[in-house]
Amino acid sequence: MKELALGDYAKVAEGVYLEGLCYDFGRDVIWYSDVIKGGICGVRPDGTPFGSFNEGRMWTGGVMMNADGAVLSSGPGGIMWNNLDTGQSGWLIRELDGKPINGINEMWPDGTGGIFFGTNDIEMVVAAQPTRPTALYRLTVAGEVIRLAEDIVFSNGIAFDAARRAFYCSDTFNVAWAWDVADDLSLTGRRILLDKDDCDGLALDAEGHVWITGFRSSGFLTRVTPQGDVLPPVETPPGCTTQVRFGGADLRDIYINVVPADGGDSLKEGKPLTGSSCLYRGRSAVPGIAVAPARFPLEQMSAAIG
Repeated sequence: MKELALGDYAKVAEGVYLEGLCYDFGRDVIWYSDVIKGGICGVRPDGTPFGSFNEGRMWTGGVMMNADGAVLSSGPGGIMWNNLDTGQSGWLIRELDGKPINGINEMWPDGTGGIFFGTNDIEMVVAAQPTRPTALYRLTVAGEVIRLAEDIVFSNGIAFDAARRAFYCSDTFNVAWAWDVADDLSLTGRRILLDKDDCDGLALDAEGHVWITGFRSSGFLTRVTPQGDVLPPVETPPGCTTQVRFGGADLRDIYINVVPADGGDSLKEGKPLTGSSCLYRGRSAVPGIAVAPARFPLEQMSAAIG
């Protein structure tokens, strides 16, 4: 596999509109979703295809790992899981407040085996209509659902910085938010992290900086300190970015989804997409923070759902 210098990128996969992104440390595979073509695909860092599943499921915005090697994927109806080693699959969560789930977008581990997640209004996205407010939740490893924050315009990329007790959320079409995280993992003290209306996916580096993608921001992604000070941007290939993740043995490999500059607004307005979307591998000057796997007893939780 070609070694990359800082600022260089290698294309490893292509699709229609790539969104969800997850580095699988156990398999050295990158899992990514295509919200228009549908499905989850895996690829090696050198671009060798690894496998795919859920081919008919569109609008998967978030992908992450479970400790048993299963892949969690969000989207319409809730969060699914697929275990490629056993061939089994099922649902992790399908209801909120006793009602069927409209949509779930991004996920992030909560440090106790569960996850944080944000909802999205897939019904209105599909209809190309203004979306209704969304919310942030935590799903514990025991299956308890806890509402954390409301009145989010469109929850997107999220992250929990356990070292700094900080939580971040891209509120697409609005701003990026930051909260303090209490001992019980509740969120307090909401404040604006970045006043930018195209914030999309995000990740954290080892220095605590927040890397924020932008679906209208061509050729770069934004980096900010935990206090919201804007740092020099990270240059990317032409096009706009929807997600970023760190991977590799030294956590300095960066993976980004790059989409056409008008892609996000085209989806919002129900217009045909122009061009294609690509997954790139690059190198970072600083290591990132790994997205740890959740530790859900998946078969047990699926059986409880029925």
